[in-house]
Amino acid sequence: MKIKKLPLLLLASGLFFTSCQKDDISDTTLDDSLNATSELTPETIDKIKALHFNPVDATVGKIMLPDGSYEKTYIVEGDIALNSSQLNSMSTAEITNKQYRTNNLVSNNRTIRVIGYTGGSQALTTKQRTALQYAINNYNALNIGLTFTLTFGTNYSPYDIVVYQTNNGQAGGVAGFPSGGNPYKYVQIYSGMESYSVDTNEHVMTHEIGHTLGMRHTDWFSRQSCGQSGESAGADGAVLIPGTPSGYDATSVMLACFSANEDGEFGANDITAFEYLY
Repeated sequence: MKIKKLPLLLLASGLFFTSCQKDDISDTTLDDSLNATSELTPETIDKIKALHFNPVDATVGKIMLPDGSYEKTYIVEGDIALNSSQLNSMSTAEITNKQYRTNNLVSNNRTIRVIGYTGGSQALTTKQRTALQYAINNYNALNIGLTFTLTFGTNYSPYDIVVYQTNNGQAGGVAGFPSGGNPYKYVQIYSGMESYSVDTNEHVMTHEIGHTLGMRHTDWFSRQSCGQSGESAGADGAVLIPGTPSGYDATSVMLACFSANEDGEFGANDITAFEYLY
């Protein structure tokens, strides 16, 4: 049975949507007094729109890292972390789409070392570890110039990506985009995912790792997967990735929202997109 689609960031109580994915922003825009309920300035919202991100319900605050410390960031489209430096450095010319991506990509022909975190309250559960292995298998099955290895432990510093749990009772996760040719390092999986199947956990992990490699939400322009109107949410200046559809693709793992009965596998157009990019 199909259920209502869930954003990649969803409050566990009541199933209320919180969102999923022009002037320079100084580093002081994000200070320690800000939290997830702080309002964004109009200038920051303009910057988010100019980069073709959906600004609906964008927030400013902090994300927890595996060691319990926090990193200041913006959260856009529900599960994409962007710091002020990234918002300053990305340009509208560096956005392409459908399947949508940024020009912030990972250097090709390399091994991406992934670690599933096993320390304290941030540790992945047994179900999440299985799902992470399945997600890594998804990427290694692609015909691309990236190879993924997976281990489990607590010494995450030498690794390219660390996947860990945040014990907040929510469903979904959050990650960011590559920089300097490297994937975004931190993939949070929310503890509420323990209520979902291994396959749905696999879906969320595959999705979030997709962000770390530069993939945007397939339906960033409409958030149609979240039950929104399907109409354009802002200026459309992005470029189609060859071989992928220009309309809504219900099979994509990179949709902004997911259901409780996902199979965790790439859609055919996801595969085309990754194999084109890498």
